[in-house]
Amino acid sequence: MQVRLLFFGMLKEVAGRDSESLELPAGARVADLLATCAARSPGLKPYLPSVAIALNEEYSQPGVELHDRDVVALIPPVSGGSGMVSAAAQRAWIVRQKIDTQAIADGLKRPEDGAVAVFEGIVRNHSRGRRTLYLDYEAYETMALKQLEALAAEALAKFQVRDVRIVHRLGRLEIGETSVLIVVASAHRGAAFDACRWLIDSLKRTVPIWKKEYFQDGAVWADGEPFPENISPGRNLPEPPASK
Repeated sequence: MQVRLLFFGMLKEVAGRDSESLELPAGARVADLLATCAARSPGLKPYLPSVAIALNEEYSQPGVELHDRDVVALIPPVSGGSGMVSAAAQRAWIVRQKIDTQAIADGLKRPEDGAVAVFEGIVRNHSRGRRTLYLDYEAYETMALKQLEALAAEALAKFQVRDVRIVHRLGRLEIGETSVLIVVASAHRGAAFDACRWLIDSLKRTVPIWKKEYFQDGAVWADGEPFPENISPGRNLPEPPASK
């Protein structure tokens, strides 16, 4: 069977490509595919203990069986959108244009709201002790949009707030521009604050969006945060077969 493997963020540079197709025997599992990939591209091996695995745009585990034409993505720790918006998307967007915070917040307000909490992630002018020139964001866009929608739905249930908006921008962002916006409307401020904080923290850990920081003397992919325990990382993968 044939399976497509996708690389993102720093893994794309290490592998020297953004995707490849692999022929695997029937009954092969995710772990078998990644062991094969590590054997073919030894430079990826040191990164596998910190990656998560997405199978057909859903987080998965090494033991899951693969099928013909499946798509597996290696997800490095995320750092957190094209005007690309799914028809099903109600509360989340991935854009490439500037985010209009005031318009989005005003559009969310209703007479029954007692609070609207707003969080903006802003591009700052320094990082790692160096002056930052600009940032460049990329994403596994279709999966990222699904994850953002899922977070919005979970926040509504978890914190009992009235409504949520999440907008993340991709592409080149200059100093002072908004990379991510979260707006939460609620009858009470406590629930709005709690939901807003939970949303940005969860987004940073689970949504496949990465940023590359550009300095005067070079560029580097931003360090990601560890994945939650429910997302099985690559550290559970078996060792790849020894090359002959």
